[in-house]
Amino acid sequence: MTVVPRTALTIAGSDSGGGAGVQADLRTFFANGVHGLVALTAVTVQNSMGVLGFTEIPADVVTAQIKAVAGDMGVHAAKTGMLATAEIIRAVAKTLGEVHIGRGTRTPFVVDPVAASMTGHALLREEALEAIRTELFPLATLVTPNLDEVRLLTGITVTGAATRRAAAEALLEFGPDWVLVKGGHLQDTDTCVDLLYDGTELIELSGERIATENTHGGGDTMASAITSSLAKGADVPTAVEQAKRFIERCVAESYPLGAGVGPVSPFWRLAD
Repeated sequence: MTVVPRTALTIAGSDSGGGAGVQADLRTFFANGVHGLVALTAVTVQNSMGVLGFTEIPADVVTAQIKAVAGDMGVHAAKTGMLATAEIIRAVAKTLGEVHIGRGTRTPFVVDPVAASMTGHALLREEALEAIRTELFPLATLVTPNLDEVRLLTGITVTGAATRRAAAEALLEFGPDWVLVKGGHLQDTDTCVDLLYDGTELIELSGERIATENTHGGGDTMASAITSSLAKGADVPTAVEQAKRFIERCVAESYPLGAGVGPVSPFWRLAD
């Protein structure tokens, strides 16, 4: 008997180097047993050394992709990655409401606010950051910023437990159900502590810091692993816990590729 898998939609840009963006999302969806759907927002010129340039997809084409797959195949969970411009962000938010994805619906929605490069430099103008805060966060079941994105979105520099909680509270004021403040960029600790918060329940998820330079696509992989679990019916704390263990193994199994930063790897799931 044929088993039809659950579906997960990524709304994000491509990575020509295959380590991040929709490429990372799709291989993570596959490794976690869900069928990946795509609404492409931008085509990047990218390799292990960084992003050399990108061309955005017209906003009406982005929204047409979302409507095409949602109307025909159905979406059990969705996530965003690189959205490039405020126009695309506003168009995506409007379309998600029309196809009943996000808060107040049965379809969970994860916002990975891709706003900073691996070196911490801003990738979005303030207009686009404000659109993320006001248009996307109120629709989100969960938002998953790294510490550089936390700083850009809230002005808070996370240095430890107190500022991590302050950042989570500030992000929650923008309207999502849950906030996950990821601690991987806090380099002076032996552990990676992520903070999950919904205004009432405060959950710390601690993991070993793995010594590797090859972490490209880690944030995308984490968010898409969470989205996979949500698509299969897990609640948010369970989905985040499962994704935390998944990404730890992906980082441990990362590999050097090219002259720069190599990708994290979900290939261990296939070997297992």
